[in-house]
Amino acid sequence: MKKIVFTTLLIAFLLPLQAQLTIEKIMEDPKISVGALPSGIFWSEDSKTVYFNWNPELNKGDSLYGVEIPGGKPYKLSPEQRKSLPANGIYNRDHSKRLYSKNGDLFLLDCATMQERALTNTTEAEYNASFNADETQVLFTRSNNLYSLHIGNGALKQWTNFQTGSPKPEPKANEQEKWLKKDQLALFDVLEKRASDKKEADKNAKSEQPKRPKEIFLDDKRIDDIQLSPDARYVTYRLSVSSKNEKRTIVPSYVTESGFTEDIPARTKVGSIQTSQEFWIYDLQRDTNLQVSTAQLEGISDQPEYLKVYQTAKDSTKTKKTENRKIYFGNLTWSENGQYAVLSARSLDNKDRWILRLEPSTNSFKTLDRLHDEAWVSNNFVALGFLDAGQKIYFQSEADGYAHLYTLDIDTGQKNQLTKGAFEVQNVRLSKDKQFFYLTTNEVHPGEQHYYRMSVTGGERKRLTQKSGAYQVNLSTDETKLAYLYSTPTQPWELFIQDNNPQAQAVQITKSQSPQFQSYSWREPKIVTIRARDGANVYARLYEGKGKNGKKPAVVFVHGAGYLQNAHRWWSTYFREYMFHNFLVDNGYTVLDMDYRGSAGYGRDWRTGIYRYMGDKDLSDHVDGAEWLVNNQGVDPKRIGIYGGSYGGFITLMAMFTTPDVFKSGAALRPVTDWSAYNHGYTANILNEPQTDSIAYRRSSPIYHAEGLKGHLLICHGMIDVNVHFQDAVRLSQRLIELKKENWELAAYPMEDHGFVEPTSWMDEYKRIFKLFERTLK
Repeated sequence: MKKIVFTTLLIAFLLPLQAQLTIEKIMEDPKISVGALPSGIFWSEDSKTVYFNWNPELNKGDSLYGVEIPGGKPYKLSPEQRKSLPANGIYNRDHSKRLYSKNGDLFLLDCATMQERALTNTTEAEYNASFNADETQVLFTRSNNLYSLHIGNGALKQWTNFQTGSPKPEPKANEQEKWLKKDQLALFDVLEKRASDKKEADKNAKSEQPKRPKEIFLDDKRIDDIQLSPDARYVTYRLSVSSKNEKRTIVPSYVTESGFTEDIPARTKVGSIQTSQEFWIYDLQRDTNLQVSTAQLEGISDQPEYLKVYQTAKDSTKTKKTENRKIYFGNLTWSENGQYAVLSARSLDNKDRWILRLEPSTNSFKTLDRLHDEAWVSNNFVALGFLDAGQKIYFQSEADGYAHLYTLDIDTGQKNQLTKGAFEVQNVRLSKDKQFFYLTTNEVHPGEQHYYRMSVTGGERKRLTQKSGAYQVNLSTDETKLAYLYSTPTQPWELFIQDNNPQAQAVQITKSQSPQFQSYSWREPKIVTIRARDGANVYARLYEGKGKNGKKPAVVFVHGAGYLQNAHRWWSTYFREYMFHNFLVDNGYTVLDMDYRGSAGYGRDWRTGIYRYMGDKDLSDHVDGAEWLVNNQGVDPKRIGIYGGSYGGFITLMAMFTTPDVFKSGAALRPVTDWSAYNHGYTANILNEPQTDSIAYRRSSPIYHAEGLKGHLLICHGMIDVNVHFQDAVRLSQRLIELKKENWELAAYPMEDHGFVEPTSWMDEYKRIFKLFERTLK
């Protein structure tokens, strides 16, 4: 017996000891706690070098590194080498030349010789460069006007003369002044002759001048996407119309260099008047400038269904004229043969997306495809381009409930769906020869992202990445190799390179994990599915804790953003929380992290499952998750806590206020407490506008449900948060005070924005969270 004990102790002594996790270690600078991970990969023009940002020396910031392919080792580029690299740009049709803007000047790269030619060297910036139809000239924008530069002889031409503001009115003479002038000319022959001579001279001088673009005044509108049609007849452009009287918020900053409280200018609130856009065509031949009407777009005057909730019986008997909804336009794209031009357009309420053909000769749009959604159309799947030199386009759409790839013949209107299934096509790239698509999809598993090659006609997709996890792929310029960042739940992103074929072996280029990270055996969370009360399957990460069955404490984590995915098989953006969950398991907790309703990666219905009611299905998914922990993991129903940040903080508040008997305690970090105080772009998609859908806002905002608080609540918020303002936490605090609630506390962080920066702030916040759970769940 003694020998067995001695042997066991000897083995335990000889084995390397696993480092003990602490909150201080977890919340240190990520370069120390995890490692300095690579990012921002791109290829050289000759596909022989991969460049990326990296910081293996643990300096204050990343540096640019390169690695020669094949067999090279990473090296740090000097400042001179960095400056000499070509910038991102566009290619001519045969990819022999690349055009780009760098430091405000234009450059042309010969891709065969790698010789760079400076086209401009000016104090004004040139941008939005492109080739003209026959590729003899470079088109670009300077000071909001369109120019062309001949590549051969350097001839410069100005195509437009857009001016800000309004034209100055010509001075008008009153009746007295008119009479005096007429009398003077009639009285004095010299005056009359000089006036006549000047008029004739001015006429002759004007006739001798070359034709210049006429002045077009923009008033107070902003111009962009100025383009010349391939036949050089039309200039198209987009104008943005902003509200003159929008009221913006401020965020006070208390700890400042000046010693005075300083105001940080911030955003507007949801429901403010939004910027809309107009599309214009300047016909150079006819010298006319006309706005393209959107009145003929299918459904442009349709009003959203939710408004019917607010109609009275009296309203329903009236015939009310509806106004056309305002529009936001995408960039215009011309076909290679110059015969077709397409662009996307969205209604400002985001309930419609149109793909349009521009017909400049008739100054009109033709609808090619309309996607309507009574909730909202996603802004994440926006690929649009020409498949060939002429009449066929490709685009993404959620028409069947998932983001898939489609083609459409402009002339015939024939639409073809290239991909189908309960998965998302998340990224699309067309090959140089326009014979293949390169796609990133999650068809293997919602929690994995892989890279595929598929014919432009559809059919079989060849999977080019094989290991479980996720891949952020950058295809080489010659399309023979892949460089990618790859990660798993326990292995952070590293750089790999492989040939462009399914059987290729990948070569790892970087090894970035810090010694501290390597000293701990990180758990891989199980991906489980939990049946919700309405029959839906909710994916979740499970960190299994040990303990007596029926007595285990548990913590439910709620990821932020709403539309974000965290129950996946790659390295999480919530890496601090991932490490904290390992720490919680070390301390006896079971942890559940759910991709609740509204999360990304699961299609349209999942995304819009929170429409007009945040805190409904997204919350009930977590309540069902808590019940699943009790029934399947031996968790004590009286020992369950919940926490999360931003949207996760909002759900935590709704859980503590509206399901107070499910969660014993909760930590709400930087939470939205009243959705009418948040921004427009995010909130109006989900809840419409507070002045038109007050029901949605009232039932979705925690501040209206605070009387339900029973358990223990911790609120943590950065005081210079320009996203979810600290005002949210202050207003909720006043509400809790007036309700005479006592089991809550607020921790304020004077120098932190929405995403904390200082390790000491992270440490303080998570020590408070841990103490809350230790005090209330054990």
